[in-house]
Amino acid sequence: MLSELYIENLAVIQKAEIPFAEGFNVFTGETGAGKSILINGINAVLGKRVSKDIVRSGCEKAEVTAMFRKLTQETVSKLNELGVDCENDELMITREIFADGGSTARINSRTAPVSVVKEIGETLIDIHGQHDNRILMYPEKHIDMIDRYAGLDNILEDYRTSFKELQNTARKIRQLTISEQERQEKVEFHKQFIEDIGSLELDNENEDTEIENEYVIASNSKALSELLIDSRIALMGDDDSSGISEKINDINNDLSDYADILPELSQIAGRLEAAVIEIDDIGEELSKLCDRIDIDEERMEFLSDRREKLNSAKKRYSCSLKELMSRYDLYTSEAEDAESCSKEIERLAERKNELLVEVTKKAENLSGLREASAEKLMENIASELKFLDMPNVKICFEYYKGKLTSNGMDTIEMMISVNPGEPPKPISKIASGGELSRIMLAIKNVIAEKEDIPTMIFDEIDTGISGRAAQKVGVKLRQVSRSRQIICVTHLSQIAIMADEHLLIEKTASSDNTFTSVTLIDGEQRVKEIARILGGEHITETTIKNAAEQLDSVESIYNEILGKS
Repeated sequence: MLSELYIENLAVIQKAEIPFAEGFNVFTGETGAGKSILINGINAVLGKRVSKDIVRSGCEKAEVTAMFRKLTQETVSKLNELGVDCENDELMITREIFADGGSTARINSRTAPVSVVKEIGETLIDIHGQHDNRILMYPEKHIDMIDRYAGLDNILEDYRTSFKELQNTARKIRQLTISEQERQEKVEFHKQFIEDIGSLELDNENEDTEIENEYVIASNSKALSELLIDSRIALMGDDDSSGISEKINDINNDLSDYADILPELSQIAGRLEAAVIEIDDIGEELSKLCDRIDIDEERMEFLSDRREKLNSAKKRYSCSLKELMSRYDLYTSEAEDAESCSKEIERLAERKNELLVEVTKKAENLSGLREASAEKLMENIASELKFLDMPNVKICFEYYKGKLTSNGMDTIEMMISVNPGEPPKPISKIASGGELSRIMLAIKNVIAEKEDIPTMIFDEIDTGISGRAAQKVGVKLRQVSRSRQIICVTHLSQIAIMADEHLLIEKTASSDNTFTSVTLIDGEQRVKEIARILGGEHITETTIKNAAEQLDSVESIYNEILGKS
């Protein structure tokens, strides 16, 4: 439960320390005194989103600290789950909001993410704000009431996990299908290229140059062969004639005979001998070249055909052989990707069908649990409304089963009949403001019995009600406060008198500043505040007396109304 709230520089509240009782706490004050600021402060400390505009003018930051005691097992479990240390069954949460934007949070004086504070806050307090009655006006919100009452959080989370996987799988299939179409279009566009270049079986980016060189040689092989043979014969000679090598050798022999007479001839003979060796070597090379260019017709035909094919492919696609090979690798890779994409789509389609069966079964299970819980929920709400002076109201839920959504396959709308004999109609069409307030209070009470939230806050639950109905609401809040803490902002004396602790919110304005104070009142102060609520600015002795009588008769009114119900 919330035991104490400390506020500093929050809008018109400069500083306030607010104690709370375990039972029924009520806030009253003039309109505009700052009651909504108080609720905003509690929202801030629960990790909810707040605006920097809430910081008091001229201040760097606002600070709100809440102390909680007697923690429930749900809160303790959540703290353990989030790794938050908690001693002595106490929890202190602080939220700082800075004027230049941003905020920080602390749990038991240690910095914590606001998201963690929010998770913990959901186990501590349930706030019914001024505009929450409008939830009843939106049929899409009605399903949440049944789910909370039935305690379907874990089942719904499990369903949503499977449903999300189904959605993601379907999304992947759509994306891959689009990608596959694009790939298939590319593959089809490049199909002829892949066939043309694939048939060439290219593995050497210089093959065209090598083929061209060999082809030129082959084309001139006859003339080259004759030239090489004639040159070799000229150098080496043959059976019919001697060649240059033999002639030089003869000259060398003749010169060597006179080397003793003319020593210089010895050197010349050595040079001629070297020339003979070089000429013989050249002759051998010419023989080898002649053998190499001896190309048969089959090889010549191959070279001509291959040369034509390579040149044709380069000309057709306007690129080099290297570029042809690169593009072929790219296009064949795209074709393989397209095939792989098709297989992945097939796999995902199978998984989608499996998930569809799984999600449908889980949705059907949810539907059954909701229908079973809805009957009991209607009975309990009707019982609460009977106590709140709405005995003739009949509540029912209308079911529509349709396509799968994140909530299952159900669309559920709360229907209401406020007068005997009238058929149930959508609550948004026939309920008045006062009826909405009491219906929402009834729903909150019924659901609260199923949940372990120790504190409930009602911000102006009294909208549109007065007289006996207001008295019944006050008694109901007091009754509920015997099992959990209730904090209520109200303008009605019938509700205010039922509180165990009464806090007065007052605004004081000066020429250059405005302050709001929060004071715990009792005795004469409380009588005066009840009188103000009853009579406005003109408080008379009669009003004072009436206020005192109401406060004195709280227990008798409470017991009488509960006894009659």
